[in-house]
Amino acid sequence: MQAVLTVDLGAVAGNWRLLRDRAAPGAVAGVVKADGYGLGAAPVAGALLAAGCRHFFVAHLAEGVALRAAIGPGPLIAVLNGFAPGADEDAALLPVLNGLPDIAAWSAAARAAGRQLPALLHVDTGMARLGLAPAEVEALAADPSRLAGLDLRYVMTHLACADEPEHPLNRDQAARFAAARARLPAMPASFANSSGMFLGPDFASDLARPGCALYGINPTPGRPNSMRQAVRLAAPILQLREIPRGTTVGYGASWAAPRPTRIATVAAGYADGYLRSLSGRAAGILAGRPVPLVGRVSMDLITFDVTDVPGVAPGDLVELIGPGNTPDEVAERAGTIGYEILTSLGARYRREIRTA
Repeated sequence: MQAVLTVDLGAVAGNWRLLRDRAAPGAVAGVVKADGYGLGAAPVAGALLAAGCRHFFVAHLAEGVALRAAIGPGPLIAVLNGFAPGADEDAALLPVLNGLPDIAAWSAAARAAGRQLPALLHVDTGMARLGLAPAEVEALAADPSRLAGLDLRYVMTHLACADEPEHPLNRDQAARFAAARARLPAMPASFANSSGMFLGPDFASDLARPGCALYGINPTPGRPNSMRQAVRLAAPILQLREIPRGTTVGYGASWAAPRPTRIATVAAGYADGYLRSLSGRAAGILAGRPVPLVGRVSMDLITFDVTDVPGVAPGDLVELIGPGNTPDEVAERAGTIGYEILTSLGARYRREIRTA
């Protein structure tokens, strides 16, 4: 028996439409890096394309090549980590240029090709990660010829604290981005991520780049989630066992039954992306009722106390992620974020795709 991961592409497309309407008149991209946040980049991008999305973002070159093969020519596919000129194997991908060396390499490639080469320009406004540092922006402002041969489609930056609306860095980044744009040649801008789209008009731009919200993660932590849930993970009970009070369960004997207990052993574990940090903290949903996870999460198996649920039988499915157990809720119990829960989903699940 095998766990089943259900991906609701209708929910993903619906979330994109909600965000598109919120961003109007600006466009809205689909961020499908990390294999569509673990849900499958090709089917997710296909659903977004059918809904009207024409801009996609991935992290690595290989992701972009695979995505181009899946969705065909036409839509913009930008590679956030960039890549060397000529490395896209004719997949018509656009690099994000993250520093002056990237710009120099692509400008030289444009001169050699005798034509303009498309790209995006990334300005760092507060992440201190990728992107042009302030001194590099000043160098470009002083010598715009460095950008010769480049067809810059967008200038972008990335918000560090958008999920904390009151954090002062949000306003600082908006001001820094505006100042950088004023120093650079005019071009469309790409600013807000999922949470940034809820920060107000100062964070609007020509192209928003939502990722997590497409997949049902709450872009407004602490407030109601307006996104539809796109994932359900349910795993079968392999075996039921009656144990007396005091019996320990699982590795390390970390949990002992406080009463005569019925234990359900379920086919999932940390090799499937069900995080070990959920040990003793998580709950599943069985027959509409929460059942606590007891003992440690092991590589292939987890155990639940199902004593209070009548009529349980081997083969019954325990919901590990779903409407009553969202990625955000699972993440809170694991001490992490919903992004990690989704992107950790393993390859051993039987996947079912829903399109409506």
